[in-house]
Amino acid sequence: MKIKPVEKLKLYGFNNLTKTLSFNFYDICYAKDHEQKQKYIEYIDEEYNAKRLVTILSEVSNIIGANILNIANQDYDPQGASVTMLVAENEIINEDDQPVNMSQTEAPGPDAESFESGETSQSQQKTPGSKESVVGHLDKSHITVHTYPENHPDRGISTFRADIDVSTCGEISPLKALNYLITSFEPDIAYIDYRVRGFTRDVNGDKFYIDHKINSIQNFMSGKTREAYDMIDVNVYQENIFHTKMLLREFDLNHYLFGTDKKELTPRERGKIKQRIKKEMLEIFYGRNMN
Repeated sequence: MKIKPVEKLKLYGFNNLTKTLSFNFYDICYAKDHEQKQKYIEYIDEEYNAKRLVTILSEVSNIIGANILNIANQDYDPQGASVTMLVAENEIINEDDQPVNMSQTEAPGPDAESFESGETSQSQQKTPGSKESVVGHLDKSHITVHTYPENHPDRGISTFRADIDVSTCGEISPLKALNYLITSFEPDIAYIDYRVRGFTRDVNGDKFYIDHKINSIQNFMSGKTREAYDMIDVNVYQENIFHTKMLLREFDLNHYLFGTDKKELTPRERGKIKQRIKKEMLEIFYGRNMN
């Protein structure tokens, strides 16, 4: 869907609207025994360690047109990682001291395959008694991520969750990073929330509680993403609150097996495992246990 640009508001002072995009991404896996569970957790912990998460969030900052002021990250023992960035809306200058033309609209942004990253300035430091830490900041705005690997005690199901918040003030919009984040994590299930808070004034003193058109988060997703997922919207338009949850449509058992190929399983085993995985996915998608 093509998003029509709206006429830019003539504001009195700074745009004080806060736009927040929040994600819960889930990846589901079946590991048949304790050893395979541990290997899966180790794999996820390495695949989404603090260093890689810093790279992903740095790309997010570039996409939305923000400058990184400070980054703080941490890998946890026994597993998991967190990254927090503070970002600024200031003009971005390239290597030739020329301003970079970053569109400040909420139009759909690039996905992970098409986005070409630029260099970001980061300062690294060592904290006694911890793993490597990185520190970075964006003024008036922030980006955070936390990861949660976990597993079912006796049913072979392991679930990886990543929580991401992109909160901005002013004209820069977190919606531009939507496609990039989805394609970076390729989740089986996702919860996405978008909210505009506060108000800003125009030159006549009138208050505006939103500065762009939106009726669904889905409007800012690529056609490829909308085709790949079943989606449900719960929107409260009068409060500028928008919610979309996503469930991957296609089911290939091999996609969910860790350390095992479905050819190694009997038809009965494949049927039971498929049932367990689908039950886990539906429970997360609908937010309730199913007996």
